[in-house]
Amino acid sequence: MPYNTDLEEHIAEAVAGWRGMEKKKMFGGLCYLVNGNMCFGVWKDFLIVRMAAETAREKLKGKGVRQFDITGKPMKGWVMVDKSAWGKNKELINWLDIGKSHLTTSCRMLY
Repeated sequence: MPYNTDLEEHIAEAVAGWRGMEKKKMFGGLCYLVNGNMCFGVWKDFLIVRMAAETAREKLKGKGVRQFDITGKPMKGWVMVDKSAWGKNKELINWLDIGKSHLTTSCRMLY
């Protein structure tokens, strides 16, 4: 199953003004990178979002959110979000902000 191109379009609109943003096809889907680091993307019909492990544990308690596991081994700090949790523009932007904020925080810690 190809990735959801409608979701791709919504993300592209939401991040149009973000600096350092690029997108690449990966994992059979599409990933968005900020300054070369993956922060969110599209896999099948799911929004995938990178975040701190403790944030992921909390978000996994919500409806429509599950671990990002496409190989049998969940990716730590990544979640899959179905449309019930990102269907409105404000909800989508909130999820994208989580992914971008994680990179801003974690990359700052590296320097």
